[in-house]
Amino acid sequence: MLQQFIAENRAEIIALCRAKVAARLAPSATPAELEHGVPFFLDQFTEILRERATSSPAIRDSATRHGEEMLRLGFTVAQVVHDYGDVCQSVTDLALDRETPISTADFHALNSCLDDAIAHAVTEYARQRDERVSAAETERLGIFAHELRNLLNSAMLSFEVLKTGNVGVGGASGAILGRSLSGLHALIDRAQEESRLKAGIQNPERIAIPGFVVEVAASAGMEALSHGAHLSVAGGNGAPAVQADRRILASVVTNLLQNAFKFSRRGGNVSLRWSVDADRVRIEVEDECGGLPPGDPRDLFRPFEQRGDDRTGLGLGLAISRRAAEASGGALHVRNLPGTGCIFTVDLPRAAAEARPAEAPPG
Repeated sequence: MLQQFIAENRAEIIALCRAKVAARLAPSATPAELEHGVPFFLDQFTEILRERATSSPAIRDSATRHGEEMLRLGFTVAQVVHDYGDVCQSVTDLALDRETPISTADFHALNSCLDDAIAHAVTEYARQRDERVSAAETERLGIFAHELRNLLNSAMLSFEVLKTGNVGVGGASGAILGRSLSGLHALIDRAQEESRLKAGIQNPERIAIPGFVVEVAASAGMEALSHGAHLSVAGGNGAPAVQADRRILASVVTNLLQNAFKFSRRGGNVSLRWSVDADRVRIEVEDECGGLPPGDPRDLFRPFEQRGDDRTGLGLGLAISRRAAEASGGALHVRNLPGTGCIFTVDLPRAAAEARPAEAPPG
């Protein structure tokens, strides 16, 4: 009986299946998939095979639960499909190797279970994923609208005060209006950056880093002034370049500067600098925030993560910036300077040197 064969040879089937999964080119195997996923899939497949003898609804319910569990464990839909297939193939391969006959009825049941398992698990996987995406987008839109309204309210209130003529633009009300407008500008820039990344819209071009850094610093100068921060700019040697979308890269660096101004002490220093080696270009923003809060610094790049005292903003900027850096073939890192501040680094591949014009042939 097929169920008995699987139960008696469970360890050998798992070892064989792990070898198949590890050798698979796409989707590539993950350590969690090899260590925990293969036994999980075999157990669920065995359960479906056993329940097939009882009723079709039992198969559907079991496979549906499995699809939900796979999503929770982080499996992709491609892994769901391939791992079920690898488990089924491992069972038949081992039976052939052991010269254990599989009856026509058992073989039919095995393939029918494979079809049912994949169909119901993938259907539930897709449903659960769509629900999560929908809930996340609804939450994101709600927070975006809330932040937009807050900034508009601050701008309108300060403008009404300025209209009376009793206070000057250079006073506190003018500063609030300036910060509100800067916040609106940053919010819209970030939304545009995210929409371009989601749509896969990029216009990569060769960007000379020295001039690019100067341009970004000039644009950020007014915001530094509104926060009472001092912005310094420094660079390395030569004129390195990167291949990236200028608008997206500018948005990444601008967001890092805005965070630096926001969390640094008033009157503090924010540094924007770049460095280069043989094949990498690094753009760094160093602030005087006093050091990062307790916890894993990598959590800062999670969506909606806000770990400072200032909770204004969506908590999406760093998550989007990291995705933008990765879309340009680079990465975004943070280094803590306890008691002083932190350094965010945009690490990008250096663009190949421009080809020299061909020399005219000798006449």
